[in-house]
Amino acid sequence: MLASAPRLVHRIGPFIGIAVFGLALVVLHDWLLAQSYQELKAALAALPASALARAACFTAAGYAVMTGYDLFALRFVGRRLTMPSTASAAFIANALGNNFGNTLITGAAVRYWIYTSAGLTAAEVARVVLFCSIGFWLGFLFVGGVVFAFFPVALPVALQWDGATTRPVGAIFLALLAIYLILVAGHGKLMPAHRRFALPPLPLTFGQVVVASFDLCLMAAVFQSLLPHAANIGYADCLAVFLIALVAGNVSLVPGGLGVFESAVVLLLGRRVAAADLAGALLMFRMVYFIAPLLVAVALVAVRTRAGAFPQLRGMIGKGSRLFVAVAPQILAATVFVAGALLLFSGSVPAATGRLDIVHHILGLPLIEASHFVASLAGAALLLLAHALQRRLDAAWHLAVLLLGAAAVLSLAKGWDFEEASVLGIACIVLLSLRRQFYRKSSLLGEPFTGAWVAATAIVMLASSWLVAFAYRHAPYADQPWWAFALKAEASRSLRAIVGAAVLICLFALYRLLRPMRPPPRSPGAADMDHARAIAQQSPATYANLVLRGDKAVLLSEAEDAFLMYGRKGRSWIAMGDPVGAEEGARELLWQFHDLCDRFDGHCVFFEASATWRAEYAELGLALTPLGEEARVALADFSIDTPARKSLRQARSRVLRQGCSFAIVPREEVAAMLPKLRQVSDAWLAGKATQEKGFSNASFDAAYLGQFPLAVVRCGDDIVAFANLWLGADNEELSVDLMRHVPEAPNGTMDFLFCELMLWGHAQGYRWFNLGMAPLSGLAGQRQSPIWRHVGTLIYRHGEHFYNFNGLRRYKAKFNPVWRPLYLASPGGVALPGILVDVTALMAGSVLGIISKRGSAAPQPACDAS
Repeated sequence: MLASAPRLVHRIGPFIGIAVFGLALVVLHDWLLAQSYQELKAALAALPASALARAACFTAAGYAVMTGYDLFALRFVGRRLTMPSTASAAFIANALGNNFGNTLITGAAVRYWIYTSAGLTAAEVARVVLFCSIGFWLGFLFVGGVVFAFFPVALPVALQWDGATTRPVGAIFLALLAIYLILVAGHGKLMPAHRRFALPPLPLTFGQVVVASFDLCLMAAVFQSLLPHAANIGYADCLAVFLIALVAGNVSLVPGGLGVFESAVVLLLGRRVAAADLAGALLMFRMVYFIAPLLVAVALVAVRTRAGAFPQLRGMIGKGSRLFVAVAPQILAATVFVAGALLLFSGSVPAATGRLDIVHHILGLPLIEASHFVASLAGAALLLLAHALQRRLDAAWHLAVLLLGAAAVLSLAKGWDFEEASVLGIACIVLLSLRRQFYRKSSLLGEPFTGAWVAATAIVMLASSWLVAFAYRHAPYADQPWWAFALKAEASRSLRAIVGAAVLICLFALYRLLRPMRPPPRSPGAADMDHARAIAQQSPATYANLVLRGDKAVLLSEAEDAFLMYGRKGRSWIAMGDPVGAEEGARELLWQFHDLCDRFDGHCVFFEASATWRAEYAELGLALTPLGEEARVALADFSIDTPARKSLRQARSRVLRQGCSFAIVPREEVAAMLPKLRQVSDAWLAGKATQEKGFSNASFDAAYLGQFPLAVVRCGDDIVAFANLWLGADNEELSVDLMRHVPEAPNGTMDFLFCELMLWGHAQGYRWFNLGMAPLSGLAGQRQSPIWRHVGTLIYRHGEHFYNFNGLRRYKAKFNPVWRPLYLASPGGVALPGILVDVTALMAGSVLGIISKRGSAAPQPACDAS
């Protein structure tokens, strides 16, 4: 029950945000009851240029100061990045975080995408994010404590505490900050013992407070510079009001606190500042501090991502362009969403004075009407496409480019709105320049739509509907029916546009609700296995042959040029290794599998994943947990006639002296040998007191073994050991899967078999011999997941009673291999222990198999020479 509570909050949170935004609209509507749209426009036009210049300067300074969060955080985790990369990451994260809050695209997610691409581990990024978040609230406690205690403001009647001031709150804030500083000075730790987060040293803590204090003060200065001088709102009063409104917006679950921040300011300052002036200041603050930095972030991502194509540009802006590849779709999705909202908002209000007449001299009324209506439909479509762009869909990119270009032209045709057309045109150009970031070939209508995107779309539609009601409340022609067509009947035109946009979105939602649910995955059919077999035969990675066991479900790419094999246990959907096949198809399978897991509320897991797809796993929100190291022996110059392989040379000679021989049996001849192979396998199982396992482990299966050539060791006429061969495409890799020997086999038999196989592979021109993974090996040197590193290292060193971890690594080390880390890609966090149990149970056959001797016996190098 407790475990499902976070999921319940995650699901209903967006809809709480819709309700809160609705309440904020009610507050704003009542406050602006006596105001007209034209008065609001006049207040905006009356803002002095000097005030806008001050606001822009304070905004630039504020975003520059926010780089300090990341600089101190990276120092805290002991990592260093170049200043351009750190400043760019901080700016983009804050621009997106400020506009979308904790809903669609958070600053934490942006930092995760950028910093994991820079080589930071998931655990380090989590510490960076937590450091930045704590730093912000430390600064809030300090600034809020000083302002609320020494410059108190009266709380509004709406809080049912009329007459009370913020002084007690300020005292509490300062006390909390003092307690935290005492903990830091005493080297305390946060969180329970099993999940401790070490506090930063005192100098870094003071740095956090200073950066956050400047951040908050500069943000409030932007807003204060836009307030009319006649209102006589001092900076201290403005700062206190701003802090209260900021908290209200942050906890509202509304993207960017839209409407909620404004409502809080209205409740606190509505009686002291004229409604039109305050509304103009709030609107301009939103444009200067939120929207403008977002547009700059879009340009920055475009430049940084495209820097590789222009060496001279790369030299100017610094290296590390690849760090911004992962975040490009996210910020472009945000831009397209804002563009859609802009089209809907502009379609909900009258055209600028005199511009309709200009257009009417060129275009007839039907074209003007059609342009207005279609532009709003395009806005609604862009809202829906933004989510698909975030998921890198190729079709979404094509449609978004088309709609942005068309909407720029329609903006001119509907009312000569050249400002809007310029913004849309620039967004279209930026999107065109980043074409390569959108590679997924998938159905637009088949993509999952999250609650956060649903809520954001609903909020934009609610705001657009409210704008229609507000803008035409006191306007001429406001009482005309919505089907009336006339040049000056702008209320009817806007109403038709918003109704059309709403109908489009409702039809999309209805299709999503009524479409048939995909059935749960079934075992692969003969056709699927034929496709998978063909792909595996063309793969240089030998683990692809595991698909031929037929015990895993298979997910094929749309082009049937890649596959992913997986099994299920508990809530975990566990893919075996990385996707196999063509790169484009493999990348698409990552998303398909993640969506499949999400659709059935399962954990998306990749077992024995490599670092090759690290960026893609990070983009899916999966953390890499080290599992161990894979041993690969280079065969190009392999020889046993070296001092380092003396023990192998001696073991080989000893086995040969006992009359043993080695042979490769072609696949066509294996079927006739299966009865004798079965005897060897049964003897091995009896000697180990174990049973067959599955998933990533080998088991004796006659149909499976008949698909591969075989390596056998004979003593006289008797087979004493065998192993089936996996042959990678293009002679890239050679490996074995099922290895069995009889208990009475001569000592060193498996050393002999491996030496002969490597010599044979060398003669055949293979580059590598894959000895498989040594579980938990190399964890002590890994940076990922410090807790798991310590636990895994402890098990590795002291768990020999259950599994010969150290012995297995020592055995493989005799061949002087190159070690390559393998990972478990999973959601991590509190779900990790359950996922590890599910993975182990899937291999052992059941949960009971994990703890039973017969289900958990480890492969022992019993016949080595040591």
